[in-house]
Amino acid sequence: MLKYLMACWCCALCVSAMAVEINSANEAELDSVKGLGPSSTARILKAREAGPFKDWADLMKRVKGIKPASAEKLSAGGLTVNQQPYDSNGAESKTP
Repeated sequence: MLKYLMACWCCALCVSAMAVEINSANEAELDSVKGLGPSSTARILKAREAGPFKDWADLMKRVKGIKPASAEKLSAGGLTVNQQPYDSNGAESKTP
């Protein structure tokens, strides 16, 4: 029984550590990212209707409220753009 509980716990830990891809995630998956709530998730989904996000700079340009500091926190929480975590060196230089 203990082995079963440990296996379940490990599986749950692995699932929670999985990345959430912003271009394919649904509302519930986006809401599961620490730092995203219903209003920011709605803004992301609305902006995504115009097309997928190319990179973090594109996300920050198109979604109000996501700036470099919040992008860093969202990335640490598992959010990715095109399977890429936020890179403060590359993304900040691209934002206007």
